[in-house]
Amino acid sequence: MKTLKNLEGLFLVAATLTVVATYASAAVPVAPHVAKAPVVQKIDTSIPTVVVHAKRLSAAE
Repeated sequence: MKTLKNLEGLFLVAATLTVVATYASAAVPVAPHVAKAPVVQKIDTSIPTVVVHAKRLSAAE
């Protein structure tokens, strides 16, 4: 029984050291490229647009 507790403790220590070593040696990933500024499209004036002018109706109407 004492041997099992010692092995459990040894396992926990080994797992903890593994996790700490993994985080300590992990490299920060470098972005492959930097995104360019977004492209703003020009407004196409050849498309007809409809503008509606109307009187607002009240709730009773």
